[in-house]
Amino acid sequence: MDRILIRGVNWIGDSVMTLPAIRAIKGFYSDSEITLLVKDWVKDIFEYNPGINRILLYDEKFKGVTGKIKGARILKKYNFQKAFLLQNAFDAAVLSYLAGIPERIGYDRDGRGFLLSRAVPCSSELRKTHHILYYLELLKRAGVNVTYRHPWIYMSVDEREKALQKTEQLRRPLIVVNPGATYGSAKRWPSASFSELINKLLQRLDATVIIIGSEKERPISDEILKGIGHDWIETMRVINKTGKTSLRELIRLISASDVLVTNDSGPMHIGYALGVPVVALFGSTSPELTGPLSFVNPERYGFETDIEFSAGEMVLNKRLPCSPCFKRECPEGEPSCLQQILPDEVFNCIKELLPERKAVFFDRDGTLCHDPGYLNRWEDFRVYPEIRELKKLKEMGYLLIGVTNQSGIARGLVQREFVKEVNNTFIEKYGFDTFYYCPHHPDDMCACRKPSPGMLFKARAEFGINLRKSFVVGDKVSDMELAESVGAEGILIKTDSLYNYKNFKVCNSIKEAAEYIIERR
Repeated sequence: MDRILIRGVNWIGDSVMTLPAIRAIKGFYSDSEITLLVKDWVKDIFEYNPGINRILLYDEKFKGVTGKIKGARILKKYNFQKAFLLQNAFDAAVLSYLAGIPERIGYDRDGRGFLLSRAVPCSSELRKTHHILYYLELLKRAGVNVTYRHPWIYMSVDEREKALQKTEQLRRPLIVVNPGATYGSAKRWPSASFSELINKLLQRLDATVIIIGSEKERPISDEILKGIGHDWIETMRVINKTGKTSLRELIRLISASDVLVTNDSGPMHIGYALGVPVVALFGSTSPELTGPLSFVNPERYGFETDIEFSAGEMVLNKRLPCSPCFKRECPEGEPSCLQQILPDEVFNCIKELLPERKAVFFDRDGTLCHDPGYLNRWEDFRVYPEIRELKKLKEMGYLLIGVTNQSGIARGLVQREFVKEVNNTFIEKYGFDTFYYCPHHPDDMCACRKPSPGMLFKARAEFGINLRKSFVVGDKVSDMELAESVGAEGILIKTDSLYNYKNFKVCNSIKEAAEYIIERR
């Protein structure tokens, strides 16, 4: 078994953008033990990540010449055979070299090439690619087979459920606002604009707004609050969480929100990697390099893709002649590129991203049709006759959407085309609006295999579905956990092996489930 060290990067947003690369390393070296070396303030990004076996913290003991020697001794104890240096720094190459790691793979930059066993050339053109692809390109040029997948921050079902419970008393929609940016003021939308936007959200959408940020960003949130009526704060319609959350608490909070409004900063990347709709405001920086998922464009650079979820997004960027300048402070004083973004524009983006439709999500095998184990031939395809009752749900305005785990594809037991044909039968014959499926093996760490909510996030983005006004109907624990993860109501179809799960409604058939939904309207 190979022991592989990954030297991670130092900033929150950059850490999120390395997630596809870390997953690709684990996927290629599937039997390996992966250790990630990162700084303490980014480690929570990687909690629950099944592709990482161990996290080592890069702290004070690694600093300076003596720190490098001490750090090298620590790393030697783990007997690493390979090191992937996602961090560009000379420091990372020195440490892996002193630790005696035989294979040291990284970009040939910052004068460190002679310390690497495989120094990958880093052209000026490569530095113009989106940072997610920049990290993946390193692996591809080092001989690792890479398939592009969106960054995904892993959360347990229990963690998602508790995040929703903490916000269940708040008025919806719940809008999280991130007005800060560690890089500098040239990336920050004016505080007065944030105040005006928040007032519009309160008055026009009857929303709850939570302001987030680090302790150092308290002056920014304080300035914003000066432009908001005190009554809104007293009644908990505007909540200031600046400096009051750990990184993991921030992740949970963002995951429970309906939309995240943010500058180009760490929380923006957290938002899309959680599948949360994002409105991103760009000034001195370029969305082509660090923007949300629609800017990544992996096909252009020859990457195969496997898209497991979607996150709705809107990016506002005035693209003035002087931008992107990549400066921390605007040399003209106030950054016009951000000042020209109007609160009404941002408000309209939020409104467009807020989902309004409702749906009933159905598991397939065992819920809509007979479950033979792995459905792989038409002779075993038997639809339950009660399915015709579901048309009543459509008449009430519900979308009918299928969501099914089909690991038989990855196991070589079921043909992908057969799965598509079966799913299409429900669309053409029984009025389903669409039918999603997860083709991955349980070990693939994907975002879409139930109970992970990737398929529901894709439906939300494509159909504008309010998941908290929707239902999940299925015959397995994973279906009920899926409902918990997104705040939908779960309805369990009773089977011989499963009679109850927590406090979910239990029905004997999909007809009974449909009748229950109609009564709940």
